[in-house]
Order: sequence, then C-alpha cells, then structure tokens
Amino acid sequence: MGSPGDGAGSDARDYLANERTYLAWVRTSITLMGLGFVVAKFEIVVKSLVPSAPTTSLGLSSAVGVAMVLAGGLMQLQALRAYTLNIERIKTRTYTPSRGVESTIAVAMFAIALILAAYLILTV
Repeated sequence: MGSPGDGAGSDARDYLANERTYLAWVRTSITLMGLGFVVAKFEIVVKSLVPSAPTTSLGLSSAVGVAMVLAGGLMQLQALRAYTLNIERIKTRTYTPSRGVESTIAVAMFAIALILAAYLILTV
C-alpha cells in the first residue's frame, strides 16, 4: 500500500461513486434546462394550438424559462467543479463532505419553485 498522498489507498469505488454523483448532477441540470426551454416557449405553443387564447402570462414565461436555463447551466458548472475537487480529495485522502453547494442549489431550486408558483397563480 502506498502513502496517503499517492491515491494508492483510494478504492475504485470512491472514484466511481464520484462519477455517478457527477452524472446525476448533469442529468438534473439538463432536465432543468429542458424544463426552462419549455416554460420559455409555452406561450408560443399555446398561441399556436389555440389562436384565440388570451395572453395572460404578462411576458413572464420567457423570463422564468431563461432563468431556469441559466440555473441549469450554473448547476452544470458547479457539478464539474465539485467533481474535479473530489477527485483530488480522494487521491490525497482528504475528502470531507460539503453541504455548502448542496444547500445553495436547494435554495436556488426553491426560489425557482416559488417563481413558477407565482407565475402559475398570475396566469390562471
């Protein structure tokens, strides 16, 4: 067995778990971006399906959709950052769990949920 700094004590399972976590964040960010695109284009879809439908979105669907796409993109960047940091931490056996990123993303997702809820209330 090598010294703690050379990564020899790190198990392949640690690296694979890190990769699975990264891929889960990638899927989540892609989903958020896709949903944001749908929200942004929702008014166009409604207008094409029902031309006589009143416009009640107050133009919010585009803004909310763009915000969701940007949030998904930022989530992807953060996932990549965490992935690469965790590789180094696993190699050096200095890994400690972090709650900061997860808490920030949870608060951001809750803010998006509030915005979507307000949008739905305003457009009903």
